[in-house]
Amino acid sequence: MRNIVWPQGVKCVVALTVDSDGPCCEIGQKVLPLGARAHGRYSGKGGIQRYLDLFARENIPATFYVCGHDAEAWPDLVRAIAGAGHEVAAHGYMHENFELGEAEPALLEKSHDILTAVTGGPPRGWRSPGGRKSALTMRTLQRLGYRYDSSEKDDDFPYLAEFDGQHLEGFMELPNNTSSLDDFPFYRVSYTPPSEVLAHWIEEFDAIYREGGYFNLTLHPRLGYGSGSPARSAIIRRLIAHIRQYSDARFMRMIDIADWCLREPARWAHGRIL
Repeated sequence: MRNIVWPQGVKCVVALTVDSDGPCCEIGQKVLPLGARAHGRYSGKGGIQRYLDLFARENIPATFYVCGHDAEAWPDLVRAIAGAGHEVAAHGYMHENFELGEAEPALLEKSHDILTAVTGGPPRGWRSPGGRKSALTMRTLQRLGYRYDSSEKDDDFPYLAEFDGQHLEGFMELPNNTSSLDDFPFYRVSYTPPSEVLAHWIEEFDAIYREGGYFNLTLHPRLGYGSGSPARSAIIRRLIAHIRQYSDARFMRMIDIADWCLREPARWAHGRIL
């Protein structure tokens, strides 16, 4: 077990993260987001606000990964996220889930500029909308002033990013487990009832807590594969109640986890080379 040190005697950090995933997911695939393909519109009409209300009631800081197109469509909602003290991080422009190649830097800059203009401050975190990334991605994010990426699946703990055989100065990887700490496979692949999803996430948290770890949960506020509906969002409140039984577990925004790790980067220098 690694000798992990978290802030102020905390044993386990908990990040509740929400990927906006609005109608841009369909529009980017040249599909009209209506009828059977209208699930993404739910995010802006109710799903995101439901999570803002939940986090306000529970007094929890969270991270919202927002697509540039969603920020253009719902600027007031995105400003409300930032105004509530939550982190607004970048998540592509049209939720691109394909290789962008040399066109990627311009698109990353476009999304960066949109979020900066809407919220009044630049995003400092990024999560790949389709899980794809390259050394070009990392160099562009570093140039734009980002502090972390949350797209890797290769570790249980944060680590200092590396590429070209060197550590990337001032840049962390905060992995996200999209196999068991993401609502997509449960609600879109196995169609698991919310009560069983809750039981699974409680087991995941308890195991991670015992290892003194890092619990990064990915939620989507849309319908279909997401957790935007009343029953699916209600289990998050019950999960929060379970976690709060542990006095030395702390809810944190992803940027705050990254900044904490970067205070002593040598502790986290066990990354992989791109």
